[in-house]
Amino acid sequence: MWTWFHRLASPREFFRIAGRWVPWLGIAAAALMLAGLYLGLFVAPPDYQQGESYRIIFIHVPAAWMSLFVYVVMAAAAAIGLIWRIKLSHIVSICSAPIGASFTFLALATGSLWGKPMWGTWWVWDARLTSELLLLFLYLGVIALYNAFEQRQSGERAAGILALVGVINIPIIHYSVEWWNTLHQGPTVTKLDAPSIHPSMLTPLLLMAVAFMLYYAALLLYRVRYEVLDREHRSQWVGDYLKSLRT
Repeated sequence: MWTWFHRLASPREFFRIAGRWVPWLGIAAAALMLAGLYLGLFVAPPDYQQGESYRIIFIHVPAAWMSLFVYVVMAAAAAIGLIWRIKLSHIVSICSAPIGASFTFLALATGSLWGKPMWGTWWVWDARLTSELLLLFLYLGVIALYNAFEQRQSGERAAGILALVGVINIPIIHYSVEWWNTLHQGPTVTKLDAPSIHPSMLTPLLLMAVAFMLYYAALLLYRVRYEVLDREHRSQWVGDYLKSLRT
C-alpha cells in the first residue's frame, strides 16, 4: 500500500490515475444529485412547520458540510506538503481552496434565502453564521496569499501556514450551536442518538451530500491534473502525452 501511495505522489502517475477517475466520479455525482433533487423536491412531504421552504436544506446543508470537509482536506494536504515537501500535496491544497470557497458561499447564500422567511431577516450575526463567514474569508485569504508571491514555493508555504492556522475555526463552526445560544437550529442528522429527521427527508439529504462529495472529488482531480500539466510542461512525459492527443 505504501508503494502505491508513493507512486500516487508522482505527478505523472497521479495524472494518469486521476484521468481515469474523473469521468466516473462526475457521472456518479450527476446521477446521485438528480436522484436527491427529485426525492427532495417532489417526493419528500412538506415540513409541518416550515412548509415548502424547508426544501432549500437539500442544497444548503450539503454545501455547509462540504465547506468544512474541503477545508480539512486543504489543511491536511498543506500539512503534508509542508512536512514532507510533496509537491502534489501543495497542488491539492491550492486547488481545493476555490472549490471550498464556492461551497461556503453557496451555504451562506442559501442560508440567507431560508432565513428571510423563517427569521424575518437575510442575516444575523449569530455564532454559526459569523464563523461560517470567517471560513469564507479564510478560503479567500489562502487564495490571495498564494497569488501574492512571485515565487510559487513561497506562496505555497504561506498559504499552507494560513490554512493550518484556520483549522481552529472548524470545531467552532461545528459546535457553535451547542456552545452559544444562537438562532441557528441545533444538529438534526449528526446526533449521538437517532437523527430527528424523517427518513423521507433524510434519504435525499444524504444523497445530495454524497453527490456533492463526489462532485468535489471530480472537480479537484480535474483541477489538479490541469495544474500538473502546467507545472510539468517541460517534462518528457507531458510532451509525449500532448503528442498522443494530436495523433
